[in-house]
Amino acid sequence: MIRDFMGVLLATFAAAFVLSGPVSATPAKEAPWLPEAAAYRLTLFLGNLAPLPWGDVEAAWSEPYRGSEFSTGALAWLEGESGVDTDPLLDAIAGEDRQMVFAEATRLIARRIEEELDRAVAAETPAIVQQAVRTARGLYRAFEDGIAAADPDAARRLGLAWLELNSSTGSAGVLGAGATPADRDTQEAARAVISGYLAKNYLVDDFAPRQTLSSLPDSAAASGRAIEVPPSLPPGSDIFDQDPLPLLVLNFEEQGIDETDLPLVAYGDMLFDSAQIFGSPARDLGLACSTCHNRSDVNQRLFIPGASHQPGAIDVDGAFFNPIFNDRRDDPLDIPSLRGLRFTGPYGRDGRFASLRNFTRNVIVNEFGGDEPTPFMMDALVAYMLEFDFLPNSMLTPDGQLTEAAPEAAKRGEAIFNTPFAGLGDRSCASCHIPDANFLDRRAHDIGSVAPAYEGARAGAMDTPTLLGTAYTAPYFHDGSLPTLAAVVDWFDETKSLGLTGAERADLTAYLQAVGAADEPYEAFDTENTAFRLAFSELTTFASTLDTLLPRRDAKHILLLTDTVAADLAADASTMSNLAARPEVYMLAERLAEVGDAVRADDWVAAETSWTAFKSEADAIEERAF
Repeated sequence: MIRDFMGVLLATFAAAFVLSGPVSATPAKEAPWLPEAAAYRLTLFLGNLAPLPWGDVEAAWSEPYRGSEFSTGALAWLEGESGVDTDPLLDAIAGEDRQMVFAEATRLIARRIEEELDRAVAAETPAIVQQAVRTARGLYRAFEDGIAAADPDAARRLGLAWLELNSSTGSAGVLGAGATPADRDTQEAARAVISGYLAKNYLVDDFAPRQTLSSLPDSAAASGRAIEVPPSLPPGSDIFDQDPLPLLVLNFEEQGIDETDLPLVAYGDMLFDSAQIFGSPARDLGLACSTCHNRSDVNQRLFIPGASHQPGAIDVDGAFFNPIFNDRRDDPLDIPSLRGLRFTGPYGRDGRFASLRNFTRNVIVNEFGGDEPTPFMMDALVAYMLEFDFLPNSMLTPDGQLTEAAPEAAKRGEAIFNTPFAGLGDRSCASCHIPDANFLDRRAHDIGSVAPAYEGARAGAMDTPTLLGTAYTAPYFHDGSLPTLAAVVDWFDETKSLGLTGAERADLTAYLQAVGAADEPYEAFDTENTAFRLAFSELTTFASTLDTLLPRRDAKHILLLTDTVAADLAADASTMSNLAARPEVYMLAERLAEVGDAVRADDWVAAETSWTAFKSEADAIEERAF
């Protein structure tokens, strides 16, 4: 439920994520934002965090958003492009008046839309007219989805009005010189719809974000009705898979066992890729376990403003994902790899969970606000994650010793790694990162990498991380503060007074790189093994668990599967290079949705029939489509 004006504005959703049904865990690319529209949406997002990061709000207007196509921030852009007064907004930010910031930012965008429409009216040439209308339409995008949620009728009227303006941007111009009288009447009527809405809802003198829906149509505000609006990620967010995609190494596959013969593991694999197990907003945005942990490893590109201080990090106990779990500390953590998970307990950066099951439940229920998972779901997720294996590394023996394939510098570094140092309490690096125990000791140590939260605090102990596969998981430390393995060596040498020479530092770094290396770290794609083929194989494997679930009449878990896989299958079809086969894949997704529809209707015969058809059609597609 949206509780106030700020919540209504914040909870607008990007059209790229809107689906008529279950949300896909496959995100779609978002169109670029104009600088001031981006700053506005960032402000809405940041303003709902607690505590509110005022420095980030100021930066939202003064700097380009991450990944922006524009080289200047919104304020500099407005200074060169607009006559709208930005001082009221700047005063509100300086005064850290949250309510007034929202009011002034909203008015600023509305005035900018009017300014661009005025420019279109006054334009002498069609090119300027077209540009002004496109800019106005791009600015309206900042309001569009909130209006659609609050008053669909008004949204349709406004949408038609924009279509009238946009469709007339031909050689005759729109609103400006060259329009025919009939066109001008149509265009002026369209302009009146847009301007009238802005004047009535955003540009009134007493506009203020009170505990009503005063920014929305009068009908919504007057009724005081609650508006359910899916949330959005702000401009600059990136929840796409890491590229290149990490190679997934599964214990059962290495032994030649097919996942379709392991229904519990296959169902857990599906859950790991399902946004449905989380609560809002993660579920609505398509975030799944695999969003952060691509193929069991680390998504080094993941970034959400206000929740990430750098790519590959996220604050999972902040205000965004689950307000009741908000610890009110700005403490994003570097995403850890899950490779070799059965060997790396205890779990959590500080090792607070001895049990993988308890750790996983905490992620679902507390960090991401999901419903309590069923015992079957927990069994399946744990069964799947326990199959994650380390990357094969021909430079390392199973007991952690270097092989002849390792470079000479790494062999010299191995001796240093095993040397006790006074600065380490007469222990060696290998005392904690035990080579024959997968380079960890399953204990937590305070090495001084965490600044104490208060005098006498003893909360700096962090779980010893494995060194296996670390050549591909930079940056390092719990907060990602060290960019390279060489920087890690330098940090220990300097803070622990190890007294290493430059050559010894280089050798120790070479050793860490050899230990953390892999023969094939990334998925290898070609014309045959395409990204879609990989996704298609995974999704049909997920679906194979219906062979077990349908005879058990397990409606709850069947629907979770069909909702997840049908949406993902349709979304992934858009990545196919074989365009002619796309309709077949979309139809296959619909077939799986039919299974879910039949189960909801308690028609198990129809569900079995649709499932049989799905399997037959999937086999046929796999033979032809790639």
